[in-house]
Amino acid sequence: MSTLKSYLQLTRPANIVTAIADILAGMAIVRYPFEANPAYWLVLSTVGLYGGGVVLNDVFDAKLDAVERPERPIPSGKVPLQSAAFMGISLLVLGIISAGLFSLLSVEIAIAVALLAVLYNRFAKHSALFGPLTMGLCRGGNLLLGMSAINTSLPEWGWLALVPIAYIGAITLISQDEVHGGKRRSLYIAASLYTSVHAIQFLVAVNQKNGSMALLLIALHALLVGLPLWKALQNPIAPNIGKAVKAGVLSLIVMDAAWCIAFGNWPVALGVLLLLPLSILLARAFAVT
Repeated sequence: MSTLKSYLQLTRPANIVTAIADILAGMAIVRYPFEANPAYWLVLSTVGLYGGGVVLNDVFDAKLDAVERPERPIPSGKVPLQSAAFMGISLLVLGIISAGLFSLLSVEIAIAVALLAVLYNRFAKHSALFGPLTMGLCRGGNLLLGMSAINTSLPEWGWLALVPIAYIGAITLISQDEVHGGKRRSLYIAASLYTSVHAIQFLVAVNQKNGSMALLLIALHALLVGLPLWKALQNPIAPNIGKAVKAGVLSLIVMDAAWCIAFGNWPVALGVLLLLPLSILLARAFAVT
């Protein structure tokens, strides 16, 4: 059981739940008829893509983690490095194949996300600029993967993928100082990106005549990410930064639910919100960052 848990830890299960929320939000944005076809393939695709990406993150960071985080599955010896590498690649392939079983556009987006994940893990992650940008592109691609459920809607709504790019860029920027503590400058930049995200969400919701209802979830999301970030700004030590990163990741579900309401899909918004307690529960058993 401990071995199985170690392998699961590599995939960050709580984070994978947030990736599923992205897919549902993307489908809600393009007004996909969920009752006709739940699009299981796209959900399975994001499980593979996200899981594979974070597993390979630990593979590429094995030497660094041996010094900074020796308790992790690979440096602790609970999961052999080669086994983890095979697992990560297999999950990415699963994500691509699953997308291909849905549509040609979906598989093209999945391939792009997989390549971006490898690029981030191998080269970009240690760059203050390209690390947050590349990780943001991965999450933006994930939202586009959900939108690919109705490919004719991408020209109209594809630009919304810029929002998770900015949001995840902010989280990644914060997380770069998670081990040793950080500087307030990065936290202020993240705060400005968060504010921009909330403003865009609200404006889109107003344009769709759903501003007042979406505002409730947007405000909740701002509270969930704002309080930990404020504490980190007051005292930018590693534990506070870690909490800010964790809050940013898990509360993605609330942001995705806000997208669903912004486009008038209450049932899917409720379904997305129900993923939050699952993600929180998984976060208690498995590390998020």
